[in-house]
Amino acid sequence: MEKSLDEIQREVDQYISQFKEGYFSPLAMLARMSEEVGELAREVNHSFGEKPKKTDEADNSIELELGDILFITVCFANSLGINLTEAHDKVMHKFNTRDANRWTKKDTD
Repeated sequence: MEKSLDEIQREVDQYISQFKEGYFSPLAMLARMSEEVGELAREVNHSFGEKPKKTDEADNSIELELGDILFITVCFANSLGINLTEAHDKVMHKFNTRDANRWTKKDTD
């Protein structure tokens, strides 16, 4: 069963809420997000680029790195009181209006 963004945000909040420390500061979360994006870049480079993994490197996956980015994104949004479904809807509206004719659409035949 797939989870909605609202369900994911609630699940992460329940997890974080069990700890006294709570959410990190926005600056710390931005640093963490940057670290996770760097780890994703490394995995993509290993899988699709010219840089093979060293023989002693852990076998991480693009899926797990994207999951880490999703988790920190949800933490960031939760800490700032941002509803990600609403944020997504606003971004899609922007893409569907401002960028409506920016890209070449596929034929519908």
